[in-house]
Amino acid sequence: MLNMIVLASGRGSNLVAIQEAIDRGELTGQIRAVISNKKDAGALAFASESGIPALWINPKEADGRQGYERRLLGAVEEIGSDCLVLAGYMLLLGSEFIQGYGKPILNIHPALLPAFPGGSAQKDALEYGVKYSGCTVHFVDEGMDTGPIIAQTPVPVLDSDDEAALAARILAEEHKLYAKVLSWLAQGRISRQGRKVMIRSDEQ
Repeated sequence: MLNMIVLASGRGSNLVAIQEAIDRGELTGQIRAVISNKKDAGALAFASESGIPALWINPKEADGRQGYERRLLGAVEEIGSDCLVLAGYMLLLGSEFIQGYGKPILNIHPALLPAFPGGSAQKDALEYGVKYSGCTVHFVDEGMDTGPIIAQTPVPVLDSDDEAALAARILAEEHKLYAKVLSWLAQGRISRQGRKVMIRSDEQ
């Protein structure tokens, strides 16, 4: 049983996909809470409707970034979890928080990292003219989408693509990949050596 806390800033489509994977029995886990820095985040509404504890922590009420992260860490520690799952969480986490939590923190990004980090990945991919984009699940470090890569799914870039069309096809793959990686984590199949991440075969 993988006990997760999800951090989200937006609509929470990956949150929904993770909960659906749990409901289908594809992921042995529980979302213990959803926490957002946005009061009106769709992720919080979904959590409330699904009976999952939903918590808004207002960054403006904290004493700067470090004060906010201390409040966030306190909430996370009080709830208890095996990992943190970032699902469209639009704030960077600092070293004090990451080291203080001391457990895996995962994120999903709509590009094949290390290419096109940041918040305009699909636009950047189209402007660069790549033939493949995709999505990446990675461990979180202090950088912008710079943590060790766990798994990736490529998505072809079509000549007819605009930003919205490419983003929609990548998002469909995000929903599959994130649940799969979390299932590996629940099964104890993921290990790390520095930046190298290994996935143990389920046949072992």
